[in-house]
Amino acid sequence: MKNKIALKLTSYFAIALIVFAVIISGIFIMLFRANTVELHKMELEKRAVKISETLSSFMKGNAANVQGQGGMSGMGGYGAYIRFLNDIAMSDVWVVDEKLNIITKAQGLHSEYTFSKLPIDAEKIVKGVFEGETSFSESFSTLLDTPTLTVGTPLKSSDGKIIGVVLLHAPVNGINLAISKGIMILVLSIGLSLIVVILLSIGFSITFTKPLNKMNNIAMKLAEGDYTAKTDIIQNDEIGELASNLDILSSRLDFSSKESEKLEQLRRDFVANISHELRTPITVIRGSLEALCDGVVIEPSQVNEYHKQMLNESKGLQRLVGDLLDLSRLQNMDFNIEMAVVNLCDVVSDVMRSAKNIADSKNIKLIVENSTNNCSVIGDYGRLRQIFMTILDNAIKFSPLQGNIYITLSQKDNLYVSVRDEGIGIKKEDLPYIFDRFYKTKSIENTSGTGLGLAIAKQIALRHHAEISAIIGKDEGSEFIIKF
Repeated sequence: MKNKIALKLTSYFAIALIVFAVIISGIFIMLFRANTVELHKMELEKRAVKISETLSSFMKGNAANVQGQGGMSGMGGYGAYIRFLNDIAMSDVWVVDEKLNIITKAQGLHSEYTFSKLPIDAEKIVKGVFEGETSFSESFSTLLDTPTLTVGTPLKSSDGKIIGVVLLHAPVNGINLAISKGIMILVLSIGLSLIVVILLSIGFSITFTKPLNKMNNIAMKLAEGDYTAKTDIIQNDEIGELASNLDILSSRLDFSSKESEKLEQLRRDFVANISHELRTPITVIRGSLEALCDGVVIEPSQVNEYHKQMLNESKGLQRLVGDLLDLSRLQNMDFNIEMAVVNLCDVVSDVMRSAKNIADSKNIKLIVENSTNNCSVIGDYGRLRQIFMTILDNAIKFSPLQGNIYITLSQKDNLYVSVRDEGIGIKKEDLPYIFDRFYKTKSIENTSGTGLGLAIAKQIALRHHAEISAIIGKDEGSEFIIKF
């Protein structure tokens, strides 16, 4: 009873069957009664014809004699037959002449019924029989005080002339009884069918609603935050499609939940990282200022050293804040960058001139290889310069003294720029995270970095619809590739 859909479906099936049964019952009763009456008429007609033929055989050659005596009861054979006719026919048999006079009834006795007592359509029946037709009527029922079916057949003489009508009366109680039994069988069949249909509909309804109940439970689990719940229902119908969509929703909610957790973790890491990055220079600046204010440091050379240290830390803070602002702006799609046709070869040449002074301090050679004739791209000159400068600065930082750095411009399927160094390389475990914010490799060369350079480079590449990647060199060093 808790399964409301199953209860409704069962009720609908039962109501539909009852309506169907009522319609079928009406049609059945009408057709069954008509067929039963028709069969009864055929049987009565056969008996009436047989009786008429038998009576006609008794009167061969004696029709005139019978009429001269004022009736047919004077014939010996006829009289004997007519006395037992009702018993033989198992029904009431009347013989009527053309004037509606009952010549004989029952056991050869003249009938006490007169013309005035006969039914209204008796004349019509008799007239129809004298015209050669077999007639039926139920109008004698009132006269005989019982529902009766009457059949009239012609009584012929030896020369084929119709001299009378044989009326065979048969009660219709047998017909009504047959109809009643037919109706009883029909009702019993409908009752059994109704029980079977209800049982089947309950089974079908439960089968139909079982996956719905399961999906309802899964939906409740999803509402409670359990995004790993699955229906695991496989059906090739609308319910199967709904279950599949619910599983897809579950998977997407689970993915979104995990992404949300990742974003939350990134937010926490960002706060922790920025706090760490800010704490050190602020602590150094505060300590230096306290030493100067408290008069701990009074010698001019030491005071000058403290001033330089605070200036360097301030520059570091300024660079960190600038990088954070750049990263925030680049991640904001509403922040527009100046896109125009840019010659990438010019950008690389400009970066080479700026980086040469840094490279010379370590006796590092910058080797350019250009194998493309078309260096035009759509982009922001300043931002493209920033991305190459970041990569080249890292390459110089991690390269050994008197090393080489190779800058390659080439075009196969797409225009790309490669920066390859011969430095310490990137560890395999660090490779997936080098473009994350504040991620820094644990090396002596990277102590002064903020961990935002490559993250900014990646955002610049994304805004230019370019792809930036890093690979570990076969022997040593690393290589950064930017595909446009």
